[in-house]
Amino acid sequence: MWGRVARVAARPLEHQLADILTRQELTIATAESCTGGLVAHRITTVPGSSAYFVGGIVSYSNDLKERLLHVPREVLERYGAVSRECALAMARGVRATTGADIGVSTTGIAGPGGATPTKPVGLVYIACVTPAGEVCEEHRWDGDRADNIARSAEAALRLAVEMARNVPSAGTGATS
Repeated sequence: MWGRVARVAARPLEHQLADILTRQELTIATAESCTGGLVAHRITTVPGSSAYFVGGIVSYSNDLKERLLHVPREVLERYGAVSRECALAMARGVRATTGADIGVSTTGIAGPGGATPTKPVGLVYIACVTPAGEVCEEHRWDGDRADNIARSAEAALRLAVEMARNVPSAGTGATS
């Protein structure tokens, strides 16, 4: 039919991640603050996710970040919970706590409150730690609370997909 354009939808990131983790026999865990468990939720919407999803920790308070994710108090005092340093510590911590191959974390200010002069609403740090390396991204979203949370979860899944692609398969003698 003339005028009709076929659209090819990209496969959802949680499905792409499932394919990679399953193929490479890897596991993942989440440490979430500003996304409140949305990253873990999206991962677990894929049937069979229990084969690669170890679990997640929603750590809104600094106390839980310290106790469950082993974020050093010095990091929280010097840089704050919304920082590159905290995001990396959270991802490292959830990986160590759960024994997962990959740890992904989110921390930020979803809004509408919570901003400071140096940390505006929409500022989010997303980190991913794997046996192959560590990456932390800074994002500055301009939506409302729900939009900032959704965009952060999408960015976390995108980063996890990119990082998982670079991790050697568990079956090749890689250690975690």
